[in-house]
Amino acid sequence: MKYVFLNGKFVPKEEAKISIEDRGFLFGDGIYEVIRAYNGRLFRLDDHIERLFKSAEAIRLPEVYKAEEIKEYVNKLLELSDEKDVEIYIEWTRGVAPREHAFPSKSEPTFVMMLLKPHSQPPETYRKGVKIVSYPEIRWKYPYIKTVNLLPNVLAKQFAKENGAFEAIFVHEDTKIVTEGSSSNVLMVKDGKVYCHETNESILFGITLKVVMEICDKLGIDFVGEKFTYDEMIKADEVFLSGTGAEVMPVVMVDDKVIADGKPGEVTKKILAEFLRMTWREDRLKEYLGES
Repeated sequence: MKYVFLNGKFVPKEEAKISIEDRGFLFGDGIYEVIRAYNGRLFRLDDHIERLFKSAEAIRLPEVYKAEEIKEYVNKLLELSDEKDVEIYIEWTRGVAPREHAFPSKSEPTFVMMLLKPHSQPPETYRKGVKIVSYPEIRWKYPYIKTVNLLPNVLAKQFAKENGAFEAIFVHEDTKIVTEGSSSNVLMVKDGKVYCHETNESILFGITLKVVMEICDKLGIDFVGEKFTYDEMIKADEVFLSGTGAEVMPVVMVDDKVIADGKPGEVTKKILAEFLRMTWREDRLKEYLGES
């Protein structure tokens, strides 16, 4: 992971520099994406780049590269890496300009890509399931935009860490509606059906969530996109998370409440198994599921 892509050039990571007047630094005026590569094979690259451009359009970022160019640069960066099981982080800001809140009349966008170690957990975590905690929904109204303004998510994730949990999920204090996690989508299973908050502007439509929907369709599992409450979730048959880092993660405890029998559920395990096949890890099913 020695190289990064910065404004059209591949440069050694230690030589990459961004101006202190970059609006991404000063205002959080930018967007990002994280793409997973499994042993050198990019997963859902097209979906991630499509969402990147939707976020750019939402905050009116000037175009800097075409989608196909970005895909080429992603592949080239991966080729330059000595590690192939990685995450590709992309950040695109409005660029360098004197500090004024309104958009500058002229600026060159900043576009950077770098490789990160993947956030996936060891197989044992998927076999046992994880604990999550609830956190007040304190974010702005547009979480569907994958912006670098992540302070509420950072605070929520820190709360989870301090409480021995894998993830924090946002819950509206008045309605008790569950939206999503700090870096994942939240799903529950009830009577054999998979439920997730409707994919509107209230949540980020995760790429892995999209994959889960496709898996449900393939396996004949009913998928329902509608809101559910915290109380409905803790009484569910199963709960799980989806995300580039979480992948398909079984949840066995929410706050101090055990979900069902406290073990990963059968529907979740079926979805996880299919996800492992889709990400070229069929030979590791037993590691993740504990089954032959």
